[in-house]
Amino acid sequence: MQFKFLHQNRSYLFESDQALDISIPLRAGLDTVNCFYAPPVEFWPVEAPDWGFIGDVARGGAVNFYNIRLNPHGNGTHTECVGHITPEQDSLQKSLRTFHFFAKLGSVYPQRQPNGDRVIEKTQIADLLQPGEAESFVLRTLPNDELKLKAQYSGANPPYLHPDAAAYLVDCGVEHLLLDLPSVDREEDGGQLLAHKAFWRYPEELGSKYKTRRQATITELIFVPPSIPDGYYLLNLQITSLELDVSPSKPVLYAIKQIE
Repeated sequence: MQFKFLHQNRSYLFESDQALDISIPLRAGLDTVNCFYAPPVEFWPVEAPDWGFIGDVARGGAVNFYNIRLNPHGNGTHTECVGHITPEQDSLQKSLRTFHFFAKLGSVYPQRQPNGDRVIEKTQIADLLQPGEAESFVLRTLPNDELKLKAQYSGANPPYLHPDAAAYLVDCGVEHLLLDLPSVDREEDGGQLLAHKAFWRYPEELGSKYKTRRQATITELIFVPPSIPDGYYLLNLQITSLELDVSPSKPVLYAIKQIE
């Protein structure tokens, strides 16, 4: 079905049945993406022997009725709010109140640094995005292949975002950042979290004109297939209703066409 929406006084069309899912499915076991030494996802059926219940149809139960154990930050695609780094642990459900955004997708090769780190720099983001261009930015790192669906990032020092690049995204008006890495920050940075703090403007500096961006979100561990070209999209960012700083999420892109 075709729908029309308005952005910055321009009208666009998108097809609701042509969704481009850029999330990584949560799978049990070790053959899926993992980071920060999180335990693997587990699924197991509820068992109540005293009243003859097993939540597994394959084992004779009437229904499949499974428990799940996961760490949203370490297992699969997830979206987080500033509560990830604050003592009060703000709830993502309270921070993210709308779910459709005008988005731009851009691809970049992280730059090798003298210390061996691979970093996405401000100049690279500036080549992809200009101020006021989009409220959401989807960042695809290169090279890009399906190994990202089951990468074991723990201890691998994966690429990350320079804090100046994160601050530039804020200056561009980006409220929602999505990227295919385990974190916007270095895996081991001594707890500095400079890119997280730059993107959320946390903590607020006394006398500063900037306020902490409690409505802004970061989505990590996405996967954008090579078949999806860079450009503009409508983003639908779906989360679960957890009262937590983070949630497993399902970001979906829709190709758009300007009509006016």
